[in-house]
Amino acid sequence: MDKNIAHEKFKSFLKKGKHRVTSERFEVLDFALDFKGHFGADDLYILMKNKKSNISRATVYNTLELLAQCDLLAKRNFGDGKTRYESSFNRKNHDHLICINCGEIKEFTNPRVQEIVNEICDELGFEISGYSFNIFGKCKDPENCKYFKHNKPSKK
Repeated sequence: MDKNIAHEKFKSFLKKGKHRVTSERFEVLDFALDFKGHFGADDLYILMKNKKSNISRATVYNTLELLAQCDLLAKRNFGDGKTRYESSFNRKNHDHLICINCGEIKEFTNPRVQEIVNEICDELGFEISGYSFNIFGKCKDPENCKYFKHNKPSKK
């Protein structure tokens, strides 16, 4: 992944919106792009602090919002009231399966979903800028569900 392209896109976005261009914001961008999977603002903040960053919590929160507005990050809600982010830079659109027991999030891609989204938008005269498709359910196999692994009755 070429972070220089992401940096240029973000810099242009900040200047256009008359936001300050600061090294701290680019530090948040780099950590966010390197984060594997979905993360909350506090997850990123703690990671950065553990890596000896001097970043403030407010800067992390504010910058994540700007990165989402700039389309470098996608903002996600998986039904638990927490906002999560994931990189959308150089990534294919994908959808999510969320276990309501253990919270596991599995990503999947199916071209038929994208076709349906495109058809609906065409029919309704809507220009798509993105979409989020989440399927909520339960892991079929209790042995592989984190919830059941942690809540097994103890054998005495």
